[in-house]
Amino acid sequence: QVQLVESGGGLVQAGGSLRLSCAASGIIFRFYNMGWYRQAPGKQRELVAHINSGGRTDYVDSVKGRFTISRDYAKNTVYLQMNSLKPEDTAVYYCNAESTITGRQFWGNGTLVTVSS
Repeated sequence: QVQLVESGGGLVQAGGSLRLSCAASGIIFRFYNMGWYRQAPGKQRELVAHINSGGRTDYVDSVKGRFTISRDYAKNTVYLQMNSLKPEDTAVYYCNAESTITGRQFWGNGTLVTVSS
């Protein structure tokens, strides 16, 4: 059974930092591209950061220079370090895993990040 379990969300003041974690089980982690998405109230879910199976990273423009995605192959975990947080970063953040072999995707249940001004 595939599970993606996010943690690390919470309430933080603007300018602060949070680190999100996503622990994956039930998959062969090294064969998966991993991503962090977010969905703010009334908005569509958007891709925030992506790291492929080889460790290459990409970011949406609005978080470049502030967020860093990384992965630990030994712990089957992907991280999102978020610095210089802004109120517009407030959203539910979801972890995504995409198989490089089948393209099948899995989602976590999300973790809420609230940034106060």
